[in-house]
This record gives sequence, structure tokens and C-alpha cells, in this order.
Amino acid sequence: MTDREHLHQLVEALPEDDLAPAVRLLESLRDADPVLQALERAPLDDEPLSPQDARALEEALEDRAQGRIFSHEEVRRSLLGKA
Repeated sequence: MTDREHLHQLVEALPEDDLAPAVRLLESLRDADPVLQALERAPLDDEPLSPQDARALEEALEDRAQGRIFSHEEVRRSLLGKA
């Protein structure tokens, strides 16, 4: 049995009164990630786009609309020749 499966079993066996504290505990474990915390606290990027950035964004959106984009896996298969 994997840890995830074991955790699911433990959660399913918890009495209803213990669910809220268990949720808070699990959320505190999840929220302990310093990278995630930094990303959540980062200010929004509100700088205006430069003309070059705006042009690159327009080109990217056009490529997307025309189907000229490839997933990571498609590029990997193409470059590495792996199926």
C-alpha cells in the first residue's frame, strides 16, 4: 500500500468531529513550502509591456490560433526520436 493510499484510509476512518482539525493540519503542511509562499506573496506584474513584448505576445497568440505550437512531449519525441 502506498503512503497516499494509507492516508486516504486514515482520512476515511476519521470521525466527523476530527475532519476540520485534520484539514487545517494538512493545509499547514502544504503551505509550509517556501517557494509556494513566495509565489503567493509576490506582487502582480503591473509594468506596461514594451513594444517588443507586445509584438512577441501577438505573435505567440497568432501561432496558437494557427496551431503552430507543440507540447513539451511532442518536441521531446521529435528531438530525441522516442515514442
